[in-house]
Amino acid sequence: MFFVFDLDGTLIDSIGDLVIAVNQLVAERGGRPLAHDEVAGMVGEGASLLISRAFAASGVAGDAPAALPRFLEIYDAILPGTTRPYPHVVEMIEALTPLAPLAVLTNKPADATRKILAAHDLERRFIDVIGGDGPFRRKPHPDALLHLAEAAGAAPDDTWMVGDSTVDLRTAHAAGTRCCIVRWGFGYQVFDHRALKGDEVFVDAPADVVTLARR
Repeated sequence: MFFVFDLDGTLIDSIGDLVIAVNQLVAERGGRPLAHDEVAGMVGEGASLLISRAFAASGVAGDAPAALPRFLEIYDAILPGTTRPYPHVVEMIEALTPLAPLAVLTNKPADATRKILAAHDLERRFIDVIGGDGPFRRKPHPDALLHLAEAAGAAPDDTWMVGDSTVDLRTAHAAGTRCCIVRWGFGYQVFDHRALKGDEVFVDAPADVVTLARR
């Protein structure tokens, strides 16, 4: 058994710092500030797409991809900020460590991902961490998930993609892995239930993932 975790909305509650970074960038370009829930619905498919969505929603004209370096500069200066693991996530990871190898697969840039994990002494718990700016195409493309499973010696049907969003669900479907959706993350607020196949597992607390591993 092998568990691959999404980061934002699954392991960590990062939305507060993302809202600050997005709104600082938008303000620099004369746009209107965006509400917490607006930004939460934009997260999950990489920083570049987050900026594009934020610019469109706030009325900012201009090249969103060109603003990515500035956004990353702002965000890096904030981190670790208020970003924290969700309650009981650390205990979940500690309980899972002797049961199965663990990895992180996120569309967040790798540097920010590792900075957050290191700030909370979590990076050492994972056999690999893959961000959205590495050699693999971002989720929902399955390449990175399949690479992680192969490196761990786990068959796709013995691999769990654990996440809070439709992007994570589609990644699991594309890779042919199992899928566990966590209901506590902000990505679940805009989850598309029409994409379900019927064999997914939903959990409401980190301890439920440990129970899943022990079955």
